[in-house]
Amino acid sequence: MSRRNSRARSGGTEKKTPADSSVEAALSLQKEEGSGLLSFVAPTEFVNLPSQGKFYPPEHPLHNKDVVEIKYMTAKHEDILTSQTLLRKGVAIDRLIENLIIDKSIKLDGLLLGDKNAITIAARKTGYGSEYTTGMTCPSCGNKQDHSFDLDELGHNFPSEEELDEFGIELTEAGTFLITLPQTKVVLETRLLTDSDEKMLEKTSKMRKKHNLGRGEITLTDRLKSVIVSANDETKRSMIEQFVDNMPALDAKFFRTAYAALTPNVDMKQEYRCEACGHEEEVDVPLSADFFWPG
Repeated sequence: MSRRNSRARSGGTEKKTPADSSVEAALSLQKEEGSGLLSFVAPTEFVNLPSQGKFYPPEHPLHNKDVVEIKYMTAKHEDILTSQTLLRKGVAIDRLIENLIIDKSIKLDGLLLGDKNAITIAARKTGYGSEYTTGMTCPSCGNKQDHSFDLDELGHNFPSEEELDEFGIELTEAGTFLITLPQTKVVLETRLLTDSDEKMLEKTSKMRKKHNLGRGEITLTDRLKSVIVSANDETKRSMIEQFVDNMPALDAKFFRTAYAALTPNVDMKQEYRCEACGHEEEVDVPLSADFFWPG
């Protein structure tokens, strides 16, 4: 199914300074009168949010807000990315994003995943530019080569009215949406996954591995249970989980397809061409380790 791509150039960012001003102008060096010291005026960036603020509850600071303001990365922020303690804990990028967001009432755990992705990409661009070069392996011939992606060309996916109508999806004032399942006719109230939800699923996976419960994989039903708020107005978790475990396959497939269609995110697709065999295909820009550590 095709997704409407509402492309916001520059990876969904807008400069706070005038459009024709450069970063060098924003990072101006001004001599303080009589002191001889240099004063650094660091610029900020307005990042367009894939969600447009439509999927946050009314009490959330990003409710109906389509942008978030972040600082440009500085040398001090690089200290966060190179902290061995934070790297070992796997939280270096999270700490970076927390430090870059201007409005401290916006908590990382409450960010929708698509919005977090947009902020992460914008942060990388302010620090190291829009050209992202990383190693790629050709799926056709196995050739390994460096390939450059243009982060300015990344757009946003946001559900169109046609897609909402196709699945009979109704948005609510609470930032949730209603989906009627085709077979059981059960009405599910659903929300989008946040950063906190994703971390909880990762924690569940680690616990399963620790206790040798399968391979620790997060199943489709795990994700369904995480996003469903109510089923026919029933909000008790045990009842919702029981319903999901016994949901007809037809309903489960419909729900997964509808959920994927309405989830706003960064469109990571770009063209890749193998230098050895000429194979071409559209690939997702890989957010590998060198995304924040170029070279």
